[in-house]
Amino acid sequence: MMTELADNIRRYRRRAGLSQEELAHAAGVSPGTVRKVEQGGTVRMETLHALARALRVTTGALMASDAPEPVGRTEEPNRLNLLRLRATLTPAVGLVDGDAQAVAEEPSLRGFSRTVRDARVLYFSDSYKSVAGQLPDLLRDADKAVAYYDSGEDHRQALLARAETLRLAGTYLTQVRQYDIAYAALRSAIADARQAGDMLAAGSGVGGMCWLLVRQGRLEEAERIAAQSMDVVEPRISGAAPDQYAVWGGLAMEAAAAAARNNRPGEAREYRKAARVAAAAVGTAHRNVSRHWSVFGPVTVAMKALEDSMVVGDARQVDS
Repeated sequence: MMTELADNIRRYRRRAGLSQEELAHAAGVSPGTVRKVEQGGTVRMETLHALARALRVTTGALMASDAPEPVGRTEEPNRLNLLRLRATLTPAVGLVDGDAQAVAEEPSLRGFSRTVRDARVLYFSDSYKSVAGQLPDLLRDADKAVAYYDSGEDHRQALLARAETLRLAGTYLTQVRQYDIAYAALRSAIADARQAGDMLAAGSGVGGMCWLLVRQGRLEEAERIAAQSMDVVEPRISGAAPDQYAVWGGLAMEAAAAAARNNRPGEAREYRKAARVAAAAVGTAHRNVSRHWSVFGPVTVAMKALEDSMVVGDARQVDS
């Protein structure tokens, strides 16, 4: 991965007619940093953003597409601790169908929702170990509810409850850098919400997917799916519900974050404008953490814009 990245940077530098020292000056880094990167050394994402801006290319153009680096020992504890959760989200598949779980008693959707809500509180209080311990059973209970309620409004509510549980799993797993199973959880969360016909819940799941993709460096994909999903959930009339503005504005912030990190400042500004429109429509902080994972309003938009600009190394570009 680092070898291809080094080759890409060297190729774009030479195409621009720059020496290593000139690129370093334009990017605001030391010549030693450029030499290290072109020799295959590790590089922080902030440095990569700076080099992309200096070379007038997207960050994605510099990203390697080779095989990833081997997982280091620091990842091993999480892999072992999350074995049950991994088995639940990615069950083994063979040539003989597994025995279907019989659901003897009617599940309580209301009680299950309360349990998921409690687990979400643990996540937001950084009690990640407790969340990891609860998620496998929560996901199995969600599967049982969907199997028991196989039609009608109860089936729809069961799907939405499972989507919420999967969104919690995907967000937690992204936080602890277990990106492969985070993807599996978020993809299923979006699918359940879409099947239930709740496009706002599905759009919220897309927001979680965008965060995962950005953390993986898949910036073009994150921007693309955020922008496409914005078109689907965009409020079409004045006076739309705050939830609709919050989800649409949240997706705009995700698109802006991806574009800013990919050296597309013009596009990032346009997305932030859309987010400010949504925030103005909401008027104040709007909370719907239970289903849409959103705390959205003017302050949220301003803080996110500041965060994006600081990450890419140009706080002066924060829109007023």
